Amino acid sequence: MNYLEFEKPLAEIEGKAEELRAMGRANPGMDVEKEAAGLDKKASDMIVSLYGSLTAWQKCQVARHPERPHCKEYIETLFSEYTPLAGDRSFADDHSVMGGLARFDGQAVMVIGHEKGHDTKSRIERNFGMARPEGYRKAIRLMDLADRFGIPVITLIDTPGAYPGKGAEERGQSEAIARTTEKCLSIKVPLVSVIIGEGGSGGAVAFATANRVAMLEHSIYSVISPEGCASILWKDAEKMREAAEALRLTAQNLYDLGVIDKIINEPVGGAHRDRAATTEAVRNAINAMLGEMAGKKGSDLRDARRKKFLGMGSKGLAA
Repeated sequence: MNYLEFEKPLAEIEGKAEELRAMGRANPGMDVEKEAAGLDKKASDMIVSLYGSLTAWQKCQVARHPERPHCKEYIETLFSEYTPLAGDRSFADDHSVMGGLARFDGQAVMVIGHEKGHDTKSRIERNFGMARPEGYRKAIRLMDLADRFGIPVITLIDTPGAYPGKGAEERGQSEAIARTTEKCLSIKVPLVSVIIGEGGSGGAVAFATANRVAMLEHSIYSVISPEGCASILWKDAEKMREAAEALRLTAQNLYDLGVIDKIINEPVGGAHRDRAATTEAVRNAINAMLGEMAGKKGSDLRDARRKKFLGMGSKGLAA
């Protein structure tokens, strides 16, 4: 288990329980289970307490946890007959963006998402989930296919933001993001998005301009990372805690603001502590969101999506 900074007291308790059990295995005559069970109870209570009052910055840490389920795992668990589709038919295939045809509980869908990777090799291959222009153009191509065949689009968002490298900028990064957002607003099929970890900047919005947007309880969604915001506003990246609070990037903040439509509860201790329960909760949420749009005309779905995003924030401006 990788423990986060605020979980250090929990790490000590769970470590002691494991040490006791290791002693018991080495010395069969030693009865340690009662004492270890007491430590387990103490750890369980601490998890409930810690995760019941997370700050915005602590939620950022949970959203970035290295053991948190990523896009690839969700696709393998929730979808059947997944057929990956590669390339933007223009420049290259971006491995930070996964996508293809699949079945979701028997229904044909197009699934698209950001994949960060799970170890050093895969993280480098996936560019840490930061898409280049060809990744966004691949997403446009797949959305066009879904629109042509009349099948829903499901997007899974987990990115710190679009890749800011020189090559990406030369190949039209901002234009590709804008075109992807435009494509989201124009297709005439149900479009649902789930933010499973980080939803960073326009790189996330390009996949999340959807009829229904859900967030896992401890995920984040923001115009910029807390570190980036702190560097700009305070000229000090160490002010990320203050920035995280100011950005109002938690699922709870964004639900209250009307930016997202649903919060998906995570197991106590975060998605990484019970991956099966988390993926099942995401399954149920996607089913519910698709059910809300069942039988609706394509033009109505498109118009409702455009109205939703164009009207976002208008109440606050009027006030």
